[in-house]
Amino acid sequence: MDKFTFHHVGVAVRDLSAAIPIFKNLFDYKVVSGPFDDPVQNVSVCFLSRGEGDTVMELVAPFGPNSPIDRTLKAGGGTYHVCYQVPDIRAAIDHLTGQDSLLVSGPVPAVAFEMREIAWLMTDVGLLVELVQA
Repeated sequence: MDKFTFHHVGVAVRDLSAAIPIFKNLFDYKVVSGPFDDPVQNVSVCFLSRGEGDTVMELVAPFGPNSPIDRTLKAGGGTYHVCYQVPDIRAAIDHLTGQDSLLVSGPVPAVAFEMREIAWLMTDVGLLVELVQA
């Protein structure tokens, strides 16, 4: 199987402009990419980090009504997905679905990743996984 390289942790927030200063003040995070509005995914996102070697956080807010993270926000928000970068997204999807994961959506191009394809899968233990094409 091709290598799965950890990319980021996704955190659902109601409003990027309100959440960014909280992450900055509490943990010294800085915006390293974005914000981006993605009408295909119906979310607005930005990426935060504290520097080289630190785990990247993706803040995800609704872009409009019926956003896919509305349910997560109704449950209080917070961490809700992990993302792995893969060299062959279709092979990675085949690998995960062959291990009883369910393809939720994709692959589709994503604004936040220079239109590289992403896909979403739910593992049989309830972990939401985003894949991004390297």
